[in-house]
Amino acid sequence: MVSATTEQMSEPQNERTLPASMKRRLSLDEASNPAMGGTPQSVPKYVKREEGVFRDCLGFVPEDGAVVNYIRCLTASIVSRANSGHPGAPMGCAVMAHGLFGYVMNANGEHPDWVNRDRFVLSNGHACALLYTMLHLTGHAVSMEDLKSFRKLGSICAGHPEVGLTSGVEVTTGPLGQGIANAVGLALGTRLMAARFSAELFNNYTYAILGDGCLQEGVSAEACSLAGTWKLGSLIALYDRNGITIDGSTELSFTDDTANKFRAWNWQVLYLPDGDRDLSNLVSLIEQAKKNTQQPTLIIVDTTIGYGSLKQGSCKVHGAPLSKEDMKQLCEKSGFVYDDIFEVPESVKQFYQAKKASSNKAYAEWMDKFNQWKQNNPVDAAELERRLSGNVCDRAIEQLNNVEIKEDAPRNVSQACLQAIAAAMPELVGGSADLMESNKTDVVSQVGGRQCPENAGGRYLHFGVREHGMAAIINGLAGYGGFKVFNSTFLNFYTYAWGAARLAALSHFPVLMLATHDSIELGEDGPTHQPVEVPALLRATPNLDMIRPGDAREVVGAYRCWMKSTKTPVVLALARGKVPVQDKTDSEKVAMGAYVLRDFAADETKPKLILAASGSELFMADKTAELLSGYNIRTVSMPSWDLFEKQTAEYRRDIFPRGVPAAIMEPYSSYGIDRYFYPEISVSLDRFGVSAPVKDARQHLGYTPEAWAEKIKQNYKQVNSS
Repeated sequence: MVSATTEQMSEPQNERTLPASMKRRLSLDEASNPAMGGTPQSVPKYVKREEGVFRDCLGFVPEDGAVVNYIRCLTASIVSRANSGHPGAPMGCAVMAHGLFGYVMNANGEHPDWVNRDRFVLSNGHACALLYTMLHLTGHAVSMEDLKSFRKLGSICAGHPEVGLTSGVEVTTGPLGQGIANAVGLALGTRLMAARFSAELFNNYTYAILGDGCLQEGVSAEACSLAGTWKLGSLIALYDRNGITIDGSTELSFTDDTANKFRAWNWQVLYLPDGDRDLSNLVSLIEQAKKNTQQPTLIIVDTTIGYGSLKQGSCKVHGAPLSKEDMKQLCEKSGFVYDDIFEVPESVKQFYQAKKASSNKAYAEWMDKFNQWKQNNPVDAAELERRLSGNVCDRAIEQLNNVEIKEDAPRNVSQACLQAIAAAMPELVGGSADLMESNKTDVVSQVGGRQCPENAGGRYLHFGVREHGMAAIINGLAGYGGFKVFNSTFLNFYTYAWGAARLAALSHFPVLMLATHDSIELGEDGPTHQPVEVPALLRATPNLDMIRPGDAREVVGAYRCWMKSTKTPVVLALARGKVPVQDKTDSEKVAMGAYVLRDFAADETKPKLILAASGSELFMADKTAELLSGYNIRTVSMPSWDLFEKQTAEYRRDIFPRGVPAAIMEPYSSYGIDRYFYPEISVSLDRFGVSAPVKDARQHLGYTPEAWAEKIKQNYKQVNSS
């Protein structure tokens, strides 16, 4: 194995393909680079451009002007054809897109899954007409017909980028700020892969374009702060500063000193005054950024939203298609015929064909290096290929058999599971939002080390008190490929992380979310920390499995479910306090979502009743049954409503037969429980909790076997006759 730190990261292989004129510009004065002993570059406030001015870009070759103009015209036409979308940002970011895709990035449309490709993230996802245009030009599987079907039913060019739907889209963006946070995770993926396998094989960069809106979202601050702490030198973000929000000028609501804010986070900050035209200096600044291996870089690029439109520089061009008149004048002054805009001009085609050839060459050279490395390192190569396949090795899953089954807190059993698999599962990476001791995740740091600039291969991530940033960064790491990732906090605080947790489900990233302190059992901390409504939200979310194990066996089963999952994130809700091991719980049956613990007796003279529970209330089902001797009772463990819903209708009817009253005890809202249970005989919590010792809280809120039995006795006749 060849290990590396970020200092050893080499330049991307396509730098030699840059034109000679550009290579001369790489000697741009570097006194603005603090990492080289200079002073920070001054960044003035945004100044709106003179209205009505339109000039061609300043590039390296004559074709650059035509290419940038065509990108503007085509992106605006895509939006106009759909009669829906956002033309302003794509038009304003055309120079950035051409600079990245045409000159800087190592990516390959014929091999979109190349592991060492440079990653590109469009954080302001509403500008996706720009991304789809660039993917088309660079030979990804995005045709002109696909561009014409933008935002239409069944199109691969959705209204915001979706990973897995469109070739070349790395992460799902749209909710502002998520993309730049994902980019931090992608850059971290490069560092971890370089440290574990080879810095020569893993030296890609992560580029992001983000806008004013992204920087106003708190998740971007959380993630960018961590990127600076971790010194992720392979992350380069281009800030499209156009001075406009949907409501009007950014002066209304966003007057931050962004440059110094990022410098305080240990970012290098560079500045380009004319992002509408100055392609050559933009590319030079990016190349300068790549030389700084000790800091992520923010390049503030002043642009004009909707550049070339009659409404340029106005919020009116943000989210409304250009009129036909506006489109015609844009095409005319850009040198194109309006009616022919969906035909790629020959000069544009030739430019990107040349870029495609250089990308293919870079890919072939990398493959030569990889094959040589593979020959010299067969064991590491086999591990890498397995990890990239997304499959967890059987040996790691088998380690769960070594977890001791005993009375214990589910969060402690989770810790034992992590300890069991960490050594056998080198792709396991994750951390906690400053709750390592409470979430019981510290064992991963003992096996894999803690991530920091001095330990580039550290597998445990200290996120600090940044739940949203944590979840979004983990999504980016999942998107990189080759990792099995987790994050952790209290169940109630996943509401802080919800924007990213939801995108994990939409993206089909199999993230593990360790959600401890999952109920009123939290006791003295009170209702601010007790998640009575959160499970209803989680269970209502498509492609998200919430599992709430009731004892040590079920915790092991829940881990097994996650380790086998390749497309679905799992929220593992874990109690803080000890729970006894039930006689007939089954780790394998957790995957069914619900299963019978104790079945009906043969006695047909007693009325039938089903008692179900999960988590720290599971043991109460048996105790409640003992108090209801006048009933013929089946007890059911129901650790996961989501997994249960995936079973056949026949299996679900076998567990909960029609005509047999069923009740459940959970410390959560009753919203939705009538799908399987009668609220009249169930114990739910349709109020916030209380601050009290756990025993007193349970007694006060009716979470005791005695209270449940009494409720059933009072209401059974009512539900049995309905």
